[in-house]
Amino acid sequence: MRRALFPGSFDPLTLGHYDIIKRGVTLFDELVIAIGINADKTYMFPLEERVRFIEEAFQDEPKIKVTTYKGMTVDFCKKIDANFILRGLRNPADFEFEKAIAHTNRKLSEIETVFLLTSSGKSYISSSIVRDVIRNGGDYTGLVPETVMVK
Repeated sequence: MRRALFPGSFDPLTLGHYDIIKRGVTLFDELVIAIGINADKTYMFPLEERVRFIEEAFQDEPKIKVTTYKGMTVDFCKKIDANFILRGLRNPADFEFEKAIAHTNRKLSEIETVFLLTSSGKSYISSSIVRDVIRNGGDYTGLVPETVMVK
């Protein structure tokens, strides 16, 4: 089975993430979307809400599973028997950052990283931009799937 892990904080899930997931799921038998838990990081959305955003967005896709994890991504990949890590790239800076992580992960394990370029119309979207729009009362609805609702 070709199982891939798509790790991230998804704070919140964006249309950029959604794009990578929709395209990535066609490449694998199963795609595990894993929300990393980092105790040193402050999140805008609680973990349960981030899980809900993703589960509802992909409720009709049986090849997608949603979970959470702590610790190193490669260790979690081994735990769930994932042979691939899926990552999205928006720009050259993303590539340089992700390349270093991919090389480190490859050094630590046999897990391959697969990169997909975000569709051009979504390459400017990041969770940090979405959070800033939300904090400042802007219209964020064109940046996230419908399942992401701010109360």
